[in-house]
Amino acid sequence: MTAAAGRIRTGIGGWVFPAWRGGMFYPAGLPQREELAHASAALGCIEINSTFYRTQKPAIYAQWREQTPPGFRFSAKAPRTITQTHDLTKVGPRVDAFVGGIVALEDRLGPLVWQFGDTHPADAEAFDGFLQMLPKQADGRRLQHALEVRNPAAWTPELVTVARAHNVALVFSGSAEHPSFADPTADFVYARLMHARPNLRAGYPERALEQWCLRAMRWARGEDNPDLPHVSAEAASTGPREVYVLFIGAAKQRNPGAAMALRDQLARVGAT
Repeated sequence: MTAAAGRIRTGIGGWVFPAWRGGMFYPAGLPQREELAHASAALGCIEINSTFYRTQKPAIYAQWREQTPPGFRFSAKAPRTITQTHDLTKVGPRVDAFVGGIVALEDRLGPLVWQFGDTHPADAEAFDGFLQMLPKQADGRRLQHALEVRNPAAWTPELVTVARAHNVALVFSGSAEHPSFADPTADFVYARLMHARPNLRAGYPERALEQWCLRAMRWARGEDNPDLPHVSAEAASTGPREVYVLFIGAAKQRNPGAAMALRDQLARVGAT
């Protein structure tokens, strides 16, 4: 890695999961109140899933911030009351309320993930209007927005163009169940990998983690990964990117092991 490369963070979804206790990820006997501190010391990012179902009070976000080290980032799924609404022209007040609360995470706040289900009717034009509505900063801090589109019909070259116009990342969903395209569209990349295997300690074969190490490094340097599926033939030319690689779902008990294994591979090759 060169000095021109962006920072790469590996992580998981959530930090409360009983199967991670007793030595799987959390040391045996670790109090539950200390699990976030342990997880955030080991990983670079945790995606908050609970915000999809209900937002928290700013005081709770502030408590989470205080339990995590400098340089760590939370990403967060936006409320379903926004992303399950078909008429996106009406969600502005809910967007503002969500953002206005979660900025209490301050410098621990990473990407906000706007996940739209596989039957959501929005097309590139509707998403253009929605992304125009999203605040670019809050409390003096620049915001990162990641758009996860699960409706295969919405994945068009026009969607890629719209995302690039707003500097919004299109989430790479590493899943056989959802569209998985890797067109870079922003100055950061957000990948959610969902293929962990229960019989592997690190969730993934070593060769697969080596491939993701190389891909993350290319993204961080502002390059592309042509071995992954793309929608648009138009190449993106950007500078260094921040990269978030999160291990989500599948054999969830193995996701921390996968995130730490990828973290260690990146460290061995000198990635930031």
